[in-house]
Amino acid sequence: MNLPNKLTMLRVLMIPFFVLFMLVPIFGEADKYVAVGIFAVASLTDMLDGQIARRYNLVTNFGKFMDPLADKLLVCSAMICLIGDILPAWVVIVIISRELIISGFRTIAADNGVVIAASWWGKYKTVSQMTMIILLILDWKFKWFIVLEYAFVYIALILTIISLVDYIVKNIGVLSDKKSEK
Repeated sequence: MNLPNKLTMLRVLMIPFFVLFMLVPIFGEADKYVAVGIFAVASLTDMLDGQIARRYNLVTNFGKFMDPLADKLLVCSAMICLIGDILPAWVVIVIISRELIISGFRTIAADNGVVIAASWWGKYKTVSQMTMIILLILDWKFKWFIVLEYAFVYIALILTIISLVDYIVKNIGVLSDKKSEK
């Protein structure tokens, strides 16, 4: 297993520890800082594994499958932990629905022998979601910080919808019943 794939697997292995510190009181108020640290490191592995894979030509089928799955698991786990007073359930439902729709598209595309690359809108969406999650976990009670939290919830939501529409428009052809010619 190459380094990018190891980083992807590390991200997956960090998720239960992140969820533990989000949901189980261990160190009191410090739990959220431990959770933010774990989430931030996991998020950085997402950026790092892709850069290493592309730079050193270490792109694998395993990585193409697991990297987006690891991202979805990390972000969705975090948002589910934040449902309630901090993050409205409807926002989480919209964001997770987008991820499921895109996963369905990718599955159909793969069945047709088509690999669909991530778009810039998808990358912006991911960064905005990860930033939103970090801000919401910190949940500092300063007026300007609360405004920043709300701004990032809506930025993430808008970019989620834009990236979904962009993805569907660019890849609607994969829904045809014909297998692509090789």
